[in-house]
Amino acid sequence: MDAIVLQAMAKWPNVPECHGWLGLSAQGDWYLRDAQAQACGGFASGQPGARGSRIEHAGLIAFIGRNYACDAGGRWFFQNGPQRVFVELQATPWIWRIEADGAVLSHTGLAASVREVLLDESGLLYLATDLGLGLVHSRDMLLAASAVEQGLWSPQPVLAADLSKRYGFMASPEQARLNTAR
Repeated sequence: MDAIVLQAMAKWPNVPECHGWLGLSAQGDWYLRDAQAQACGGFASGQPGARGSRIEHAGLIAFIGRNYACDAGGRWFFQNGPQRVFVELQATPWIWRIEADGAVLSHTGLAASVREVLLDESGLLYLATDLGLGLVHSRDMLLAASAVEQGLWSPQPVLAADLSKRYGFMASPEQARLNTAR
């Protein structure tokens, strides 16, 4: 995490958590979800307007990426100074980009080492890595197919519904918070 973020956390240790306001798409894009977007439905619901506004500012995207982490409960968050902003995931905590040389990079630019290759019932390809589980970006499926054809990757079947439990991540911290509050 950025030093300035760590300093803010030490200075203001009891800032309330933020839920529902930030989403990560299956393409690795960050979305800000104002109250109007949240009223349209959950981030991954597919409802018109529910995603919110895609963040396009390169500096903000880099800042979020540097301060993106996971808590012990499998909730992914962006540490925004002293405030923890939980992320709504459309798919998985990581979106993998495949380089021409076979290198695997996260949507935040971190290099990852592949441990497992998984293929779900819809034909989506996931990589379990040293950083965690992620979906292979749709634009990189030709490179992924080449790795399979070359025998470098051997996809194992998986049910998409089993991924969050199996790999310990929570797709919607906001929904879990709402369910707990009831």
